[in-house]
Amino acid sequence: SDPDLITRMLHLNQQQPSPDGGGGEGDEEAYKILVMDGPCISLLSPVLRVGDLRKHGVTLHLNIDKARQQVADAPAVYLVRPTPANADRIAADAAAGLYASFHVNFSTSVPRPVLDRLAAATAASRSAHRVARVADQYLDFVCLEDGLFSLAQPRAYVALNDPAAADSDITSLVEAVALGLFCVVATLGAVPIIRCARGGPAEMVAAALDARLRDHLLAKPNLFTEAASSAASSFQRPVLCLFDRNFELSVGIQHDWSYRPLVHDVLSFKLNKLKLPTEKYDLDDSDPFWVANSWSPFPKVAEEIEAQLAKYKQDVDEVNQRTGGGRDGVEFDGTDLIGNTKHLMNAVNSLPELTERKKMIDKHTNIATALLGHIKERSLDGYYECENDMLVNGTVDRNMLLSLLRGKGTKEDKLRLAVTYLLSFEAPPASELEQVEAALRESEVDMSAFQYVKRIKSLNTQFAAASSTASRSNIVDWAEKLYGQSISAVTAGVKNLLSDGRQLALTRTVEALMEGKPNPEVDNYLLFDPRAPRSGTGGQFRGPFREAIVFMIGGGNYIEYRSLVELGQRSQPSKHVIYGATEILNGVEFIQQLAELGQKAGLGGGSSNLPPQ
Repeated sequence: SDPDLITRMLHLNQQQPSPDGGGGEGDEEAYKILVMDGPCISLLSPVLRVGDLRKHGVTLHLNIDKARQQVADAPAVYLVRPTPANADRIAADAAAGLYASFHVNFSTSVPRPVLDRLAAATAASRSAHRVARVADQYLDFVCLEDGLFSLAQPRAYVALNDPAAADSDITSLVEAVALGLFCVVATLGAVPIIRCARGGPAEMVAAALDARLRDHLLAKPNLFTEAASSAASSFQRPVLCLFDRNFELSVGIQHDWSYRPLVHDVLSFKLNKLKLPTEKYDLDDSDPFWVANSWSPFPKVAEEIEAQLAKYKQDVDEVNQRTGGGRDGVEFDGTDLIGNTKHLMNAVNSLPELTERKKMIDKHTNIATALLGHIKERSLDGYYECENDMLVNGTVDRNMLLSLLRGKGTKEDKLRLAVTYLLSFEAPPASELEQVEAALRESEVDMSAFQYVKRIKSLNTQFAAASSTASRSNIVDWAEKLYGQSISAVTAGVKNLLSDGRQLALTRTVEALMEGKPNPEVDNYLLFDPRAPRSGTGGQFRGPFREAIVFMIGGGNYIEYRSLVELGQRSQPSKHVIYGATEILNGVEFIQQLAELGQKAGLGGGSSNLPPQ
């Protein structure tokens, strides 16, 4: 897995003989310096903390772009992207003799020109002997936890849907996504079967990844032969399901009421780290409360914090009673010396555990208090309830909708509610729609995102109504000129309505792809098998699959992640589903990308009194 690779890299790419990974095998291992560029710092930060780095013998970790002091007797481990600029910096560091030896790890496969550039520069300065090793690590993704990863590619949704985007920009973004996914499957050590809808970015990424895997598999040995021979790898191949964010827009926008999505949405939780005005917290699987309560509705989390606090107080009282000198008014007379010593020992042993528990309770009390402030100030429970009614039940309380749009909440909250309204109903009554738009203007909300989604919807309707294939392709051609690439995926139908008990369209589709049975929802999905010969109908392998990697191009979120985790848990036998995205976005960040596209398409911004469309 990702952390194991990183640990090996920190030990200068040698296998670890000791299970505890204590880094003192030889003098050269006594201490070392870790040098990274910005993207690699964010790649490492969710996986290893500063304390973990020390355990692996790293005394200093530095940014390659900042001025650094010479530490001539220490080896340096570099983890950087394979760019010409990074190659130049490493060569300059080697020429200046900044460190005793250079163990260079590139986060993904290094292009030949970059390697040549590094070699030529170190040869010219006669410092090539200092470069002990150059390795490709295929780590170009951020592993947030066991089942969740991000490629940390910001604003991919805008880039893919921008009507003015050059073909070359789209191609390079598609290639970057394919490379990130290649790193993920290389780390997993399994060549997947790839499934995706026709048209749009998902098919482009699938084709690019298929080509990259095919090229790589021609080399023997390759990253996958090594993995296949290891006993740990399961014999069954995973299915990689690729989706484009337009497949289900509403999930990227809606408000949620469970702990983790709320923290992410309201308190800007990034790379497993949370900054409150006075505190900074790590929230990951080392925090048992976070793991146990991540997906609980917020009121339940508040109750759980209370219960933990009560239990903690009770345990502290118990320790105090057992070790207290003046029990029942009888002075400690030393007669039961052994018994008392035992109590004291137990108390001393339980103190660190009690202290840890108190720290955890305080942390979550602070987080819950901060959330509660936002919930009250912005009526977030009202937004959640209203959106949930629309998305799950297909009903709307018009009075509630309009009073939220005119009442509490940020401008983004109101915009998200209005866009969810648009996506929840095939054809909202004209009078109601006018009232919604008027309420938005009254609250001085920028309408670009709203108008953008409205336009996409009307295109969808036209597309669905166009009977002949020719008139359909005319609509798509015209729409692509106006709205960029992924409109063809949009016109395949925005499946935004949730059905059967809060199950997202994404989860339903993944379940169907994993089952591999004939199913009208997925029968027309393309299948790429990089191991099959190019010619003929190689793609016969349709499942069932026990493992899936689900990837969302254009930004994912914790709501989808939760839904897929639940799918894995409720399946019999249980399935393993990994979820990834170009970036993990909250509703505010996503609505901003929609607004930007609306502005680029010239769809009325400001709060000026636009005529109703």
